Amino acid sequence: MKNNIKKIRNYDSLINFSSSLFSILAGFLFGFLILFISNPSGAFYGLLTILQGGFIDKTTGISRFIYFATPIIMTGLSVGFAFKTGLFNIGASGQFIIGAYSAVHIGVKWTFLPDSIHWIVALIGSGIAGALWGAIPGILKSVSNVNEVISSIMTNYIGMYLVNMLIVKNIFDQTRNQSLKVASGAILPKLGIEKFFEGININYGIIIAIVFVILIYILLEKTTLGYELKACGLNPYASQYAGINSKKNIIITMVISGALSGIGGGLMYLYGSGKYIQVLDVIAPEGFSGISVALFGQSNPIGILLAGLFIAHIKVGGTNLQLYGYAPETIDMIIASIIYFAAFSLLFKNFIINIIKLYKKGD
Repeated sequence: MKNNIKKIRNYDSLINFSSSLFSILAGFLFGFLILFISNPSGAFYGLLTILQGGFIDKTTGISRFIYFATPIIMTGLSVGFAFKTGLFNIGASGQFIIGAYSAVHIGVKWTFLPDSIHWIVALIGSGIAGALWGAIPGILKSVSNVNEVISSIMTNYIGMYLVNMLIVKNIFDQTRNQSLKVASGAILPKLGIEKFFEGININYGIIIAIVFVILIYILLEKTTLGYELKACGLNPYASQYAGINSKKNIIITMVISGALSGIGGGLMYLYGSGKYIQVLDVIAPEGFSGISVALFGQSNPIGILLAGLFIAHIKVGGTNLQLYGYAPETIDMIIASIIYFAAFSLLFKNFIINIIKLYKKGD
């Protein structure tokens, strides 16, 4: 019996992987058409540049690739975790920026902390802030049955304006209209790879993101809580009949989801790359990128990790498209087309299943 279940799971995993692969190929084909229409002479080399990604420049390219991947893996985990439990956490952007502010505030103001734990405390603060912000739509959904999509959209805007106000009041650099620089002890420690590969600047951020991928996978697949959360997502009425407290689980889901986005914000702004929180009326794009990554990875933690790395890889490659006369926005159009076709993965999945059925009938 166990062997049969294992075979079924492996079979489903193979089909899911194949459908995602077809989505990627379809997206790249459409992307090539965009390149060809924009500039026919540079279309082939432009596509090749995108595929090379961060590896086109083995020094700064790889560093940028990891830097872009780290936050969107975390926001992708946040959105994917909520998807698995039947909730649509579109508020990842608000949770991301609230967590980022908390990390930067601790990084700037809490200089009394030893350097060895300053960055750890800042990251913990970002997780707590994101969790509290994520709890708001969770509580509204649980207590008053307010749709989490509506409430989380509102918390995105409230979070953006709240962070702008708090920066101006507490940690404002007037000359640059941004947050102040964090203390050196709050910057994530480097992995030490630069000693062996000159020019590559990678710190513990990506390791922390991978650890959370593993933890979320274990939580969802190997624990009772994870089983209850997924059961509520699949059928809240049946799970409630079985004695599972669905209201409590909604809040738990949004708290965990918010914490993941908040830590993503902390990882980005404590990276030491010279990035600061700008006082602008713009919602953090990393939250919406997380939605794309979660869809592309089919809400599976391992799939989200791979999707985040893939999106970051082609994004870095796309920044070099200007060498062939393309506008900077071209890569965003191509990424959007790939994500759009990822939404058709279910269509590709059904297509593959039908082909397999026809093949078996032929036998």
